[in-house]
Amino acid sequence: MELTITILLFLIGIVLIIKGGDYFVDAATWMAEVSGIPKVIIGATVVSLATTLPEMLVSVIAAVDGKVDMAIGNAIGSVTANIGLIMAISLVFMPSVINRKDYVPKSILMFCGSLVIVASGKTGSIGFFLSAVLLILFVLFLIENIRSTQHSMHKNSAALQAAEYAAIQNGSPTLSKRADMERSVVLLNIFKFIGGAAGIVIGANLLVNNGSDLARYIGISERIIGVTLVAIGTSLPEFVTTITAIIKKQSSLSIGNILGANIIDLTLILPISMFCAGKPLPIASSSAILDFPACLLVGCIAVVPMIISSRFRRWQGFVLLAVYAVYLILTCTA
Repeated sequence: MELTITILLFLIGIVLIIKGGDYFVDAATWMAEVSGIPKVIIGATVVSLATTLPEMLVSVIAAVDGKVDMAIGNAIGSVTANIGLIMAISLVFMPSVINRKDYVPKSILMFCGSLVIVASGKTGSIGFFLSAVLLILFVLFLIENIRSTQHSMHKNSAALQAAEYAAIQNGSPTLSKRADMERSVVLLNIFKFIGGAAGIVIGANLLVNNGSDLARYIGISERIIGVTLVAIGTSLPEFVTTITAIIKKQSSLSIGNILGANIIDLTLILPISMFCAGKPLPIASSSAILDFPACLLVGCIAVVPMIISSRFRRWQGFVLLAVYAVYLILTCTA
């Protein structure tokens, strides 16, 4: 009976995540269109913060409970899964030319976060100093997003004023999109945004908690659960957001969400987990040798060619999928 309930809750989690992701992307896309903020910025801030809540909750709870391997494995494994699996799928189906200035700052911050994590593997723990460095990177991420948003809104406002002036000169009055919005449309999208985020978070927690129980029935170690089942499970919001974005042809939202989610995973989740635990988080040798370098490797494959060529290419997606498959094999056989 207990196993049946676990499987049922697991399936309910999947349904909530899928429907929540659909509503969430609709609302986030609407926000980008009516505000004039680029979708990459919406994806890298609002969407990312909501879709990383499962990782945050799981890692903090695990750290406080003394399950350090799961806390660290979930945070780092989620980044590796986000890039090696989810971003890879996005690139396979939606290679694209990009505006490099929208992506390069976030890519550099993600890369720096990965380097700090690799360095922590050399020291043997994530302590107060490295946590402070990671938090500084997170603050820089917020500053960059605020700067980009202000710049975008200024340009959008100037263009709107110019259009309105031209229309008045021509004798045809016009209103902005926001003025034309019916209250019902605004309320509907607010409901989609809040309801979608709630569905993602609740669904991911149901899936992870009950998925972990299923894994324990077959005797999988805590670290392997952390970097595989829990990491992939807590990355499902990003996965569903990406699949929905592919269907709706919103590649900027998808990549922006993944980059933002990875920066938050790397620079915020582990420091908060460490402070909540009240002591440095010891790092398992297997994590330092395999998990951390794998995270850095997939990050390099994803962003270095983009920085050089100003585009994401389909071959990057295939290479990332291959590297991630090898990583999973090594993890499960180590």
